[in-house]
Amino acid sequence: MAIQLYDSLARDLRELKPHQPDGVFRFYNCGPTVYAAAHIGNFRTFVVNDLLRRLLELEFDGKVRHVRNITDVDDKTIRRSREEKRPLAEVTRQWSDKFHADCDALNCLRPHVEPTATGHIAEQIDMIAILERKGHAYRSEDGSVYFKVSSFERYGSLSRVRERELKLGTSLKPASADADEKEDGSDFALWKAFKSEDGDVAWDSPWGRGRPGWHIECSAMSKKHLGETIDLHTGGVDLLFPHHENEIAQSECCNGAQFSHHWYHSEHLLVDGRKMSKSLGNLYTLDEIVAKGYSPMALRYALLAGHPRKQLNFTLDSLHAAEKALETLRHFRAALPATGGDPAAFAPVYQALHDDLNTPAALGALFSIVNRGPSGVDAAAFDRVTRAFGFNLDAPAAPKAEVPAPVAALAAQRWAAKNAKDFAVADRLRAEIAAAGWSMLDRKDGYSLEPAKR
Repeated sequence: MAIQLYDSLARDLRELKPHQPDGVFRFYNCGPTVYAAAHIGNFRTFVVNDLLRRLLELEFDGKVRHVRNITDVDDKTIRRSREEKRPLAEVTRQWSDKFHADCDALNCLRPHVEPTATGHIAEQIDMIAILERKGHAYRSEDGSVYFKVSSFERYGSLSRVRERELKLGTSLKPASADADEKEDGSDFALWKAFKSEDGDVAWDSPWGRGRPGWHIECSAMSKKHLGETIDLHTGGVDLLFPHHENEIAQSECCNGAQFSHHWYHSEHLLVDGRKMSKSLGNLYTLDEIVAKGYSPMALRYALLAGHPRKQLNFTLDSLHAAEKALETLRHFRAALPATGGDPAAFAPVYQALHDDLNTPAALGALFSIVNRGPSGVDAAAFDRVTRAFGFNLDAPAAPKAEVPAPVAALAAQRWAAKNAKDFAVADRLRAEIAAAGWSMLDRKDGYSLEPAKR
């Protein structure tokens, strides 16, 4: 069964396949901007892409070339460098290393190529020069260069931006400091002229000292490492507009060729039913999840528990369930013979994964097999399917934080009060538990205590 994946451009399920004669499947996914630790919403996208990478390698016998970029120069990285009074390269190296460590902990495969924006300045300048020569870009009085959106007739085809009645020069116009330099408010920066607040972050170009805009880096790096036309481009739904829309415009106008045969976007992660934000105190990093006593593998499992194209509501309770599920898988594997099982035993799992990355159905199929017992199943086939999910069952579950005896006593009293329907006492005890720095989570089978988020 071929991998059928929703195409954000065609608005339909389409088969994934390589289009070049060498049979190599080429795909690009947008990587992190390295100015702080990535949060679990970011990692939902990266874990989904890792699952897709693993399936592609199974489907095409390893003939896959995966590129994921590092954005190490933009407004955010420069601002962090200025605030901390440290060189840009030092700041971005710190957070690149942290990102890699988190990816390793989540058992995400490293991309085959991981280019950086600062390492591809020449390639970006070359593309901008071609766009200017072809009449798709223009320079402003301050030395910046902008892409002329009206020069690309198909602009908006990915995001349907025109169908949402966002017209050129009106609704598309951003509230930005450089709006006066543009011919039209919908145009976007390819090259930004040097400003004093950029410090020493600038490169020479035909238009003077400056730095590339955000969008051009992905087009330039994709072209260099994968060619003018790729098989698949992925990312979070937040990148669909304007980033991916702009990538299509500048790549196709520069190269005169289709940029990507397929586009795929994963949806947002909610936390406790709300959008993640620092002000709500519900924006978690991997370190914060581990500090609460959960393993990186539990987070990976929880991030794959919902369909990637649907919003997923993340809760700490889902991590508790994920730890239990992983423990069940470990026990099941321990009971399996090395070989001799039915080679097709896990076919329903792969069928679900090949059907638009339907991870809930795939996990359901996996646990249906587990619940039937080990008869007819061997460890080799089981290991193959868990590797497809990226579950490292040899990684131990993280130890739970030790609960102080007074807090444990309060929790027991509160549970008893709740079961006795004495809710006033239960609420008072919960407040005391919270004041002690702990959160009490009620479950169907009892309760658990977690260190409160700081």
